Amino acid sequence: TFQGTTVDEVENEFHASVDDYLEWCKEDGIEPEKPYSGKFNVRLSPLFHSKVAIAAKKMNMSLNSFVEKSLKDELNAMQLTL
Repeated sequence: TFQGTTVDEVENEFHASVDDYLEWCKEDGIEPEKPYSGKFNVRLSPLFHSKVAIAAKKMNMSLNSFVEKSLKDELNAMQLTL
């Protein structure tokens, strides 16, 4: 954790915390966790892409929303909720 009474102090503490974390990872020989962008590409066959798009349209959802909901449903079924 990090704290400070000014923005500069908090920023400096944040950077120190990140540096400590990276050093700890290096010492333990582990790969640091990296933030995800929230975007990824999925390669589908044209036929499957079409079926997914049709299903999304039937549910009045964008393709992106349909895929996100489908993935959340699968995670819930696996008891891996967000």
